[in-house]
Amino acid sequence: MLPKQWTKRLVQGAGLVRNPYTLGVRVIVEDELKRVLLVHHSYLPGWYLPGGGVEGGETLDEAACREVREEAGIVADNNPTLLNMYLNEEATGRDHVGLFYLSAWQKADNFLKPNTEIVEAAFFALDALPADLSKATSRRLDEHRNGAFPAGGRW
Repeated sequence: MLPKQWTKRLVQGAGLVRNPYTLGVRVIVEDELKRVLLVHHSYLPGWYLPGGGVEGGETLDEAACREVREEAGIVADNNPTLLNMYLNEEATGRDHVGLFYLSAWQKADNFLKPNTEIVEAAFFALDALPADLSKATSRRLDEHRNGAFPAGGRW
């Protein structure tokens, strides 16, 4: 008989093979000047909204708060607002993304400092976004600028 922890991992692993849905978050973070936070990853070209995968035992809003803290040194003052859920067909076709909005936050010690995952994090005015913005980030920020949430369920 296998130890409980091994059995649990085997069952969960088999479940992922059979039904490999993933769940992630992205967060629109605004500063006092209504500029939006974007991050540049070490492993992807271009600029993105901060975010990442939801870990086991974690809620969507907990993941959103953790990701902005890890990627940009931002500590949420309250729970971010869920704007919409999307299917990200460009990834696996089984990847779902919760989009959140956060305006109330504080700076942590690592505020906008690079790390192994994030080579740069900065705030940009909505009318002065970087040219190499990811397509999905561009769509989400257009919706944000125009107050058009939700604008469909596809990332």
